[in-house]
Amino acid sequence: MTAQTTTELLDSQVQDNAQRLMPSDARTRGIAEELYASVADSPIISPHGHVSAELFRLDVPFEDPTELLVTSDHYVTRLLHANGVDYEDLHPSDGSPAGKRAWHLLASHWHEFAGTASGYWLDQTFREVFGIEEELTEESADRIYSAIDSQLRGPAFRPRALFDSFGVEVLATTNDPLDDLDDHAVLRDDATFTGRVLPTFRPDAYLDPSDPSFVERIDQLHQRTGRKDTFAGYLLALEDRRAHFLQHGAVSADHGVGELRIRDLGAERAAELYTRARRGQLTAAESSAFQGHMLLEMGRMSARDGLVMTIHPGVRRNHSSATFQRYGSDTGHDIPFATHFTDEIRPLLEEVGLTPGMHIVLFAVDETVYSREIAPLAGFYPSVFIGAPWWFLDAPDAGLRFREAVTETAGFYRHSGFIDDTRAFLSIPTRHDMARRLDAAFLARLVVEGRVRPTSAKRIIKDLVETLPRKVFKL
Repeated sequence: MTAQTTTELLDSQVQDNAQRLMPSDARTRGIAEELYASVADSPIISPHGHVSAELFRLDVPFEDPTELLVTSDHYVTRLLHANGVDYEDLHPSDGSPAGKRAWHLLASHWHEFAGTASGYWLDQTFREVFGIEEELTEESADRIYSAIDSQLRGPAFRPRALFDSFGVEVLATTNDPLDDLDDHAVLRDDATFTGRVLPTFRPDAYLDPSDPSFVERIDQLHQRTGRKDTFAGYLLALEDRRAHFLQHGAVSADHGVGELRIRDLGAERAAELYTRARRGQLTAAESSAFQGHMLLEMGRMSARDGLVMTIHPGVRRNHSSATFQRYGSDTGHDIPFATHFTDEIRPLLEEVGLTPGMHIVLFAVDETVYSREIAPLAGFYPSVFIGAPWWFLDAPDAGLRFREAVTETAGFYRHSGFIDDTRAFLSIPTRHDMARRLDAAFLARLVVEGRVRPTSAKRIIKDLVETLPRKVFKL
C-alpha cells in the first residue's frame, strides 16, 4: 500500500469518526449534524457521578494508563472477566499495581469489546482525549501505552486541567452521610479552581438494617450528631447531616435501593422496628419494610429541605459472593432485575408528589418500565422527572430506545438531562458527547418525519444539554 493511499484511508477513518452515531441517510444526517454542532461545545453539567473531590484537591498526575483506563472501570473489567481473564491479574490481592500485564490483557481481548458501550467509550477516549487513531492490538499495545503514559506526565493532563479542557461546569460526587466534605470546602474556597464540585448525600447503608454495617454506622451517626439513640433522634441526626451537605453545596440525595417498596409504617411501628434493628433482631421482611419506610422519610425531608431525591432501584448488588469476598463491591458483578414503580412509589407520591418544589428523578435498568410506568408518572406528577438511561442502558442503541419509549408520553421536558454516573473521569466528555449525538439523531428523524419543527428541535437540544439539568437539579 502506498503512503498516499494509507493517508487517504486514515483521512476516511477520521471523517467517519466525526460522523459517529449520526443517521445513515444524507438528509437526516445533515439535520442531525447541524443540531449536534449547536451543542457540541456546550458545558458539561454532571449532577450525578462517582468521581471523588479528592482527585481535584490533590491534583496530582494519574498513576498510569492501566489504573486510569482499565482496572478502575468495572465496565471494562467485568467483560474481561467474562471472557476468561482472572480478576487476580486485574486486581492483585497483594495490592500491587496491575501494570502493563493488565494493559496487554485488554489489548489481547480488545476485539471482544466491539459493539459494546465500553468499547465505544474507550475508543473515543483514545481518539478524542489522547489523539490516538491507531487501533489497540497486541502489536500496538506498548506504543499506545507509552503515548498515553507520556501525556499523563504533562501539566495538561492533571485532573484540574482536564476538568477545564473537558468544559465541565458542574460535577457532583457521591458521599457517605458522615463525610466531613473537607475536600469540597477546599475546592469551593480555592480561587484558582473555577468549577463546581458538589457533594451528594447517599444514605443507603444508614437506612437498610440488612446491611452488615448498619448498627455500627448508626452508632457513628448518633456519636457525630449528639442526637439521642431513639427513632426520633435518628431522624433528627439524618436531618443534621443533610443540612451539613446543603451547607457544602449539595443539591441532591441519592438512593440506590434494590427493590423499590416505599411504605408508611406509622411512627410507632417504625420506632419499634428501629429499636429492634439496633439490636440486629429484624427479619428480612421487617428490614425491607423499615427501609421502605425510611425512603418515605427521606422524601419527606426532601420536601422540606429541597434536596432533589434521585432513586436508582433494580440492581442485585454483588451477585457473585466469591468475587465480593475477595475483591469487594463495585467490581463488575452487580446484575439488574425486573423493576416496578407504579404501586411501589405511590405512598411517596401520595404524600409529596404534588408538593411545590419537590423533585424526584427516577432511574431504571429495566427498559420495560420506561414507557409502561416511568413516562406516565412523569407525565402527570410535577415532581417526577425521568432519569437518563443508567448503567447498562447508557449506550447508543439503548439511548435511542429510551427516547422512543418516553417521548410520546412525557415529551422532552420531563427529563433529567444526561447523567454520566461514572467513576471513569476521562470517559465523561465521551459519554456526554454520545448523548448529544443521539439526541441530535433522534430529533433529526422527528424533523424529517414532520413531527417536530426545525426551530423547536434547535431549542429542545439546547434545553436537554443545559436548561433541564440545571432546572431538575436546582443548579
